[in-house]
Amino acid sequence: MRVLMACGGTGGHINPALAIADIIKTAYPDAEFLFAGTPKGMEAKLVPQAGYELETIKVAGFQRRLSLKNVGRNFKAAAYLAASGKRAKQIIEGFKPDIAIGTGGYAAGPVIRKAAKMGIPTAIHEQNAYPGVTNRLLSKEADYVMLTVIEALDYMEKDSFEYSVTGLPVRSGITAVSRSEARRKLGLDDSFTILSFGGSLGAGCINETMTAAIKWHVGKKLNINHIHGYGGMGKDSFPQAMKEAGIPLKSDRLRITEYINDMDICLAAADLVICRSGASTLAELEAAGKASILIPSPVVAGNHQYHNAMVLGKAGAAVVIEQKDATDEKVINTIESLYNDRDRLAVMSDSAAKLHLKDTPQRILAVVDKLVQKSQSSKKA
Repeated sequence: MRVLMACGGTGGHINPALAIADIIKTAYPDAEFLFAGTPKGMEAKLVPQAGYELETIKVAGFQRRLSLKNVGRNFKAAAYLAASGKRAKQIIEGFKPDIAIGTGGYAAGPVIRKAAKMGIPTAIHEQNAYPGVTNRLLSKEADYVMLTVIEALDYMEKDSFEYSVTGLPVRSGITAVSRSEARRKLGLDDSFTILSFGGSLGAGCINETMTAAIKWHVGKKLNINHIHGYGGMGKDSFPQAMKEAGIPLKSDRLRITEYINDMDICLAAADLVICRSGASTLAELEAAGKASILIPSPVVAGNHQYHNAMVLGKAGAAVVIEQKDATDEKVINTIESLYNDRDRLAVMSDSAAKLHLKDTPQRILAVVDKLVQKSQSSKKA
């Protein structure tokens, strides 16, 4: 079986595509894969690193704000769009896939659209509670739509496709370590433990509030362990802020680093997680059963992180604080409230765990099997 995967732009689109490919490979060991993506997106690095072949297609989004620079960008995007159909056809005819799956991003648009028009069984996977533009358009042409959460259906024309809620695949290591074992590995005692981060680049808002939060609980000498990843944008400012406050980056209770390279261990150790609300992050919170304070990024397409966060918020699994409201005082008061109310914290953790779909690989394979059956039927006909 030959599988064409189309994705691009950000890790939020690429990592699910890689995970889906790995799931398919377990059921179809002889399957061959080809990824289609942009030449300058993260996929150009991540896909080959994962051992898969990548064909590139030039695609770019249109800028809505009028400026001289954006006029130039839109001219280039229009040129790419005009050539994308031909390039997509070249990729498809060269690989001859049996099925095609898109996980969002600009590159998925022309590739999955062309595959559908050429009679190849297609599916898309939507990671967010508020679907991206590409997947909203492709949902009208794909044979199947896989959703991480049912809430995404509210923003799609649900009568035009067959869908199933599959959830989002998470790394197997996320649930492999117990809380006590994780804390032992990190050199932490069994006190209340906070994990905070803003992604590999970091998030200015989270860094600022965590600077205040760490000063607060260290100053009050509370029994709180705190793991914080300040990311690239905080590599100068965050250590400097700690130095000025006389707080070490590492102690019996503190583990402050630019990057968190052992997220599975840190997540297992945590009682409370403070972070953004990208789809993959939330899927991991659910898999690990962790209470959280979510501060969605307001600068993402369709404000989708807010919609993602509210799925957990409405389920009682998270406290959602929009960035405009995320003052030091409000975040610290929320932490203090949960620190003093372990029963509420336990309920939040249980609520997160209940959202996790343990059979996501099987649900995805059920859709893949339908695509394969359709492909086989069309070949016989």
